[in-house]
Amino acid sequence: MVICSGICTEDGSAWSGRQTMAEFSQKRGRQRDEVLGSTVDFLLANARLVLGVGGAAVLGIATLAVKRLIDRATSPRDEDDAKGDTTCLEESWKELTLLKTTPRLQPRTPPAALSQPASLPAPLPSAPEGPSDTEPQPLPQPSSPAPLCLTFQEKLLAFERDHVTIPEAHVALAKQLAGDIALELQAYLRNKFPELPFGALVPGGPLYDGLQGGAASRVRLLVPLVLEVGLWGLVPGMDTVARDPRCWAVRRTQLEFRPRGSSPWDRFLVGGYLSSRVLLELLRKALASSVNWPAIGGLLGCLIRPSVASEELLLDVQHERLELTVAVLLAVTGADAEDRLLLAWPLEGLAGNLWLQDLYPAEAARLRALDERDAGTRRRLLRLLCGVCRGHPALGRLDRRHLTQVVLRLGEEEVDWAEAALGERFLQALESLIDSLERASLPCHFNPGVNLLSGLREEEIDDIGFALYSGLQAPECLL
Repeated sequence: MVICSGICTEDGSAWSGRQTMAEFSQKRGRQRDEVLGSTVDFLLANARLVLGVGGAAVLGIATLAVKRLIDRATSPRDEDDAKGDTTCLEESWKELTLLKTTPRLQPRTPPAALSQPASLPAPLPSAPEGPSDTEPQPLPQPSSPAPLCLTFQEKLLAFERDHVTIPEAHVALAKQLAGDIALELQAYLRNKFPELPFGALVPGGPLYDGLQGGAASRVRLLVPLVLEVGLWGLVPGMDTVARDPRCWAVRRTQLEFRPRGSSPWDRFLVGGYLSSRVLLELLRKALASSVNWPAIGGLLGCLIRPSVASEELLLDVQHERLELTVAVLLAVTGADAEDRLLLAWPLEGLAGNLWLQDLYPAEAARLRALDERDAGTRRRLLRLLCGVCRGHPALGRLDRRHLTQVVLRLGEEEVDWAEAALGERFLQALESLIDSLERASLPCHFNPGVNLLSGLREEEIDDIGFALYSGLQAPECLL
């Protein structure tokens, strides 16, 4: 009995010792689990703040998988653990597989240059990978080649379409407004100055002749003076004290048979000549103070105000669809056999009382005749040149008069004036302008004695020449 008792006691102690070791291992495992669990919770809590919900989920899966691997490697193997090793490892690898197969954003390739087709990046050397549950992604298809660079001809036509061509609706509206203003102003002049025989007011200008580009912004309104036949004669400006080839003097004749006072225009004589300056001042005061422009504008659906800052007689018209400037021009016509058109222009010095010869009608008619002869593009070229110079800081000093002479000079040459050669003619016009600036001479086509560059300073000519030369090297920069 003693032996049996001793054996039982000894067996019982051994069993009790094994039970105590198992309990200790379990407690230590639980403590380690608690520490690791606290660490995981801390990481996940901060991961939500930094990585967001998606990043925290991925980090949680990875941390849990690593924790289980460490747990299995450090804890004693029991029968239950040995049985679950295969299942736990398989679950851990599945979780790592989920982490591995998480989609990643592929870096974008930079856009290819407009003038070169897009090229694919060089393939990286592929490394062997383990089996994956996901199917391989198909390679991206190569993009279509980018369009080639536009030629200068194509860019010039695009500039004409976007910045030069005026919508037909705007042209029609501008003509309608100009015609209505002409009728209202003619009625006013007849009521205000019934003794002065003014002719019918006729609107015109580049907008009416297809030479206006960019916007329907300016209209000429001629106010013709009806002079008595035989009482007036013209004297060239070079034969006067002003010595100005641009101008003409309107002299009163037949004074011995028709003394002063016989003509209603005799009240505007200065030294025996009809003074353009006196007539300008008369009409300027009338337009600024006597005409009821608010009432006329309300009737026409626009706002009309006379410009007081300009020496010309200008009317600023504001419509909801466009802005228009109407230049009121006193004119003398039919005073000689050649039917010259003379304008009362604000001239300075000794030429203040003279009349400026207006060659615009002759120039517009010549360009139209040349284009109709060969279906050419001379007028389109003039519109393009005006559109380019209008918005340029240096070339803005070249106005329509300068550019018209260049186009007329080129237009008389027997060259190709079809639309396909418009870009070539544009570059040729730039070369012609540079040549004129180098010589500081641009003679008027219908009056070669007039140098249209005489009014520009040497510094201005240098600036214009440099801009044109730079534009000739890179003409796209002018558009």
